[in-house]
Amino acid sequence: MANTYWHKQTADKPLFPDLLWSRPETKKARGKLLIIGGNSQGFMAPAQAYQEATTAGVGSTRVILPQQVQKLLPKNFSEMEFASGTPSGSFGRQALAELLDAASLADGVLLAGDFGRNSETAILLEQFIQKYSGPLTLVQDSIDYFLANAQQLVSRPRTLIVPSFTQLQKFATASRFNQAFTSNMDFLHFIEALHEFSEKHQIAIITKHLDTDFVALNGQVSSTKPSSDNNEIVTAAHASVWWLQAPNKPFEAITTSLI
Repeated sequence: MANTYWHKQTADKPLFPDLLWSRPETKKARGKLLIIGGNSQGFMAPAQAYQEATTAGVGSTRVILPQQVQKLLPKNFSEMEFASGTPSGSFGRQALAELLDAASLADGVLLAGDFGRNSETAILLEQFIQKYSGPLTLVQDSIDYFLANAQQLVSRPRTLIVPSFTQLQKFATASRFNQAFTSNMDFLHFIEALHEFSEKHQIAIITKHLDTDFVALNGQVSSTKPSSDNNEIVTAAHASVWWLQAPNKPFEAITTSLI
């Protein structure tokens, strides 16, 4: 018997066309996104996320970087804001109140990556997702920070991760999933594994396998053949924006963002 949880989407046959024509028309109604990321050694991920969120049609965006990054940017680079950091240029624990205050004014948060490896940043991110309850998307090395404590993410409602395939493998193992995601998995077995994982855990996933983008949430899986080879940051930014604009239809919105 054919399964009922796999939904195929193509560019010319969107699964949820109503979301395409019912997007908010006014800028004010298009949602407010907070993007967090970067360190003094690299901040391309939040910068790219900002550009892609704008392209995706977000209403407004705030980008917060560690304070030490400010001296590395042109003085007229007014799009970025800054929060307390460590001497090494990463986010410090003292930034928690600043990030939570900014998140309280947003409709959703994207942890865009380039956080670097820092023990204080690890504590900050763990405390942030404990205290922030709104829609949250994680991509790039923000996911790596939770591989040692995957249960904290998989049990969190309104959470989306956009992992590379390698990150997905590690995340599934860390969350004690009883089936391994392998690179030689065929299409149907991969879909079945995503279905079982998302039935067990609350978290939503976008990942790529066999040149196809997959979304999994609440046991439902969609597959989309991408028209371009976007990286995870581009995918995460577009998904975050669509999710802001259809907060009560996360599976539908995230799937539609891939067209």
